[in-house]
Amino acid sequence: MAQTTETSAATTPAGPSPRVPRTPRVHRAWFVAAVTFVTIIGAAAFASLPGLLIEPLHEEFHWSRGTIGFAVSVNLALYGLTAPFAAALMDRFGIRRVVAVALGVIALGSLLTVWMTAAWQLVLYWGVLVGLGSGSMALAFAATVTNRWFVARRGLVTGILTAAGASGQLVFLPLLSWLVEHHGWRPAAVTVALAALTVVPFVWLLLRDHPADVRLAPYGGEYADKPTPAPGAARRALAVLLKAARTGPFWLLAGSFAICGASTNGLVKTHFVPAAHDHGMPVTAAAGLLAVIGVFDVVGTVASGWFTDRFSPRRLLAVYYALRGISLLFLPMLLAPAVHPPMLFFIVFYGLDWVATVPPTIALCREHYGEDSAIVFGWVLASHQVGAAAVAFAGGVARDVFGTYDVVWYASGALCAAAALMALVISRPRTEPAPLAGAR
Repeated sequence: MAQTTETSAATTPAGPSPRVPRTPRVHRAWFVAAVTFVTIIGAAAFASLPGLLIEPLHEEFHWSRGTIGFAVSVNLALYGLTAPFAAALMDRFGIRRVVAVALGVIALGSLLTVWMTAAWQLVLYWGVLVGLGSGSMALAFAATVTNRWFVARRGLVTGILTAAGASGQLVFLPLLSWLVEHHGWRPAAVTVALAALTVVPFVWLLLRDHPADVRLAPYGGEYADKPTPAPGAARRALAVLLKAARTGPFWLLAGSFAICGASTNGLVKTHFVPAAHDHGMPVTAAAGLLAVIGVFDVVGTVASGWFTDRFSPRRLLAVYYALRGISLLFLPMLLAPAVHPPMLFFIVFYGLDWVATVPPTIALCREHYGEDSAIVFGWVLASHQVGAAAVAFAGGVARDVFGTYDVVWYASGALCAAAALMALVISRPRTEPAPLAGAR
């Protein structure tokens, strides 16, 4: 492990001795990464619910799938739009405070849905509150932790933390689908709230904002004092956006990542279960397939982080998007009442690609935007969620209008081909990136 500059003071009869560096056997950065991983898993519980609740809410309240899809789209959009401000707030107030409050907001929104009786309440509780809470500890949280605590192994750690969301899906999907099937959707909502609250003590007691808080250098780097918190978090986030928006790579990253969100969170995570149910597959079986996607997503994302440390992130993105588009074009032909080998092949193939795009996207943000890369990635993530929100809503409307999801699968496959081309034309930076928002 990397050497650190943490010191300990001792006293002797002659007076205080000089501070002597010591090297811990396991760098503190790995413990911070572990707490971050567990935190993202807890927050991922609510992300597992949308696809499971479309049919129960439709049957109980007689709301259209488009109405329910709109609530999901609000959640996904706010998840993304909150992320860049959350990254700036973490700089200003610290990671622990922001994440602890975000988990509380997620728990509140999830609990309130238990007593809702109108569609606007679904939009407010599920869409607004949970969207704001989950957005405050989205992938920008992982990017902030990685940038502060790691110099070496950044790609690998990014892949591991990104995989945490899939791990949460793996942990909660089978349980939540069983609860919905046997006890209704309300116990599932309560379970999500409890999961979010359970993580809060871990965050408050174990997470640290910066290596300098414990007199350490980042893993693989040199010691540096903790920077003075920058005032005006919202102003800084907007300033970073305005300057990044003047560069071509930002729009290519944002556009391709919007398609990434449209073809994952907006489409498969939201509509795969009801689409499979339309073909006669039991909800628990379809949810189980999503959980298997989560298993292979962990493998694919960690591997993508490893690849990102060694290969061109542009070429990796192009390959990932092209393969995803091909798989989506075949999906309508694979849906059936029972799970068969071609469907299992799709699940494994698609799972390996699910969020493998995140490590190379973060790497390209870091390559082009330097110290402000976490906030820039927050805005790129916002585009991801806006894309997801558009397809979450459009998918529900398409199902209401056409009686099938097929047109959405085909359109998303074509969009992925466009994303592959966008990734290939992202340029390399000519010089070392300077902070976009000015001096700290």
